[in-house]
Amino acid sequence: MELTKVTIHKYKSFETDQTFDVQKDITILVGMNESGKTSVLEAIAKTNYFQDDETFKFSLTHDYPRREKKAVDKGDQTPKSITCIYVFTQPVVDSIESEFGKGFFSFDPVSITTNYKNGSTINFTFPDSLKFLETKTKAFGIHSATLMDKLKPAKTLADLEKVIGEYKDEGILTGLAKLKPYYENNNNWYHPIGEYIYRKHIKPNLPKFLYYDEYYSLPSRIIIEELANGKIDQEEMKTAKALLELANLNPKDILEAKSFEDYVAELEATEAIISDELFKYWTTNKNLNIEFKIEAREGTENRNVTTDYGQAKVVDVKIIEHILDIRVKNQRSRVSLPLRNRSKGFNWFFSFLVWFKKIQEDQASKYILLLDEPGLNLHASAQADLLNFLEDLSVDYQIIYTTHSPFAIPSDKLHRVRTVLETQSGSQISESIQEKDPNTLFPLQAALGYDIAQNLFIGKKNLIVEGVSDLVFLETMSAILQSAGRTGLDNGVTVIPTGGLEKVATFISLMRGNKLELVCLLDSYTDASAKAKFENIIQQKLIHEKKVRFFHDYLPDYKQADIEDLFSAEDYLKFFNSAFTEYADIKLADLDTVKSSILHKINTKLGIKRFNHYRPANQLAKNGLSAKDFSKETLDNFEKLFIDLNKLF
Repeated sequence: MELTKVTIHKYKSFETDQTFDVQKDITILVGMNESGKTSVLEAIAKTNYFQDDETFKFSLTHDYPRREKKAVDKGDQTPKSITCIYVFTQPVVDSIESEFGKGFFSFDPVSITTNYKNGSTINFTFPDSLKFLETKTKAFGIHSATLMDKLKPAKTLADLEKVIGEYKDEGILTGLAKLKPYYENNNNWYHPIGEYIYRKHIKPNLPKFLYYDEYYSLPSRIIIEELANGKIDQEEMKTAKALLELANLNPKDILEAKSFEDYVAELEATEAIISDELFKYWTTNKNLNIEFKIEAREGTENRNVTTDYGQAKVVDVKIIEHILDIRVKNQRSRVSLPLRNRSKGFNWFFSFLVWFKKIQEDQASKYILLLDEPGLNLHASAQADLLNFLEDLSVDYQIIYTTHSPFAIPSDKLHRVRTVLETQSGSQISESIQEKDPNTLFPLQAALGYDIAQNLFIGKKNLIVEGVSDLVFLETMSAILQSAGRTGLDNGVTVIPTGGLEKVATFISLMRGNKLELVCLLDSYTDASAKAKFENIIQQKLIHEKKVRFFHDYLPDYKQADIEDLFSAEDYLKFFNSAFTEYADIKLADLDTVKSSILHKINTKLGIKRFNHYRPANQLAKNGLSAKDFSKETLDNFEKLFIDLNKLF
């Protein structure tokens, strides 16, 4: 199952319902300190934590919004904390269909609401019980109208047993016995088949959550006695326990051992596995090496004792402690230091890998990683390594992480960002393009800053387009028209390519309020999510719909169009053929006559998904053409476009 949406109802600083979409790969929560980012991860983790840990259970005392708690205490209802929406992945679909057949189950999303007693309410579309009974009784060779009437009211195994008790025919009894697993109804639902599907197919495939923050960093020195006695209250000791479990070492066996060589060998083998993964991504310093050492040390401990005469006194008692030391050695300088004395960033990375490798061994379960401020203490370049690491992990794991570091936000994937802001009515979550708080937006602005500085020159009047090829076509055709005494784009307008519709929306959000004039010129929508996101910023009044134009607006016969469609087909093919010498020249007669995008027609002709749109644009720009090299249709289309755009500023 895949997590797709979360609604936090009441949890700590969240006092009103806050809903956000979860990406298939990585979702990033950005906000100031104390905005509620950590609370989001905690609430999600408590719905299905991967270990039985009281820390990750909902508590009215500790988790419910304080100023509302008295009212809840006086009531008799258990408040709900969070709702998670899951969608079916293909393996689960295949599993259900292999048992019930196709068309039996609708596979609508599953909603699970967790309350403050740590109970859950599960909602999904139940299958048709009558269809189930007809299918199964026919498959078992026992179908009859009389039997169906008796089975319809059955909700539990006891109900089914009553029906079975009415028959003596061995064939019918054998068939009815095969129905028993579907009526166990362990959770006492009113719909036994729905309960069976949840218990057998949905629940085992719900992802477990791994929460990790800096408090889980490994200590430099681990006292084995404390692990053996179960003293793992502190988060760092939980990671120490995970390290020994990863190495298949039992603390009690170590305490009874006279030689530690076997255990050191196991630890070193584990260290090799973790180090290989660590230094695949840790490019800051490749000269480091992890070292494990186990030894027994004698010491003394003050203890209170009672003498034979009933007097209390303190005495020194000799004790033996078994210590696991974790050190990091610099191969170049030959200096080793305790793990805790290395940088916090390195310690975080190494400790997380220990924690992560533990759950990676659980092949039977699906996990979602919840990372609170990952790599906060890493240098900017090391944070780039961290992003690469998370990107690779996201192939197999959904990841939700919090940050307020601009270096932990990939500037080319801002659609992953959700902003968290504390307000007078509690913490609120929104998409980055909707956020209006400048402090919350700062990490996003900083993340985009480098790309903008490298690629954009922002003026007072800005025409926002999706790609660089749009920029080249517009600037070139404007110059050609102006040189022929016709209307081109106003010289005071700066054309800004943002790199796609997703970035157009983000750019508008981040640049509004800077007293800039913004007009959008876009390709026709081809992606539903991108369309919804852009329409959302119009609804949010971040840009007026009158300031948005599409290329098909200038081509009456087209429902969808790109900038290339402003050229006559003959004109565009000239510089396409010049740019792509690897293909045989395409003639007008080779293309479909249907009024559709020239790009689609060429892709169809070549049998490819997409060609590089910039190459024809570059060919046009470097050919030094004039108005006489273009048809009247092309010149008229572009002039009509420029006349309209100029009026918008």
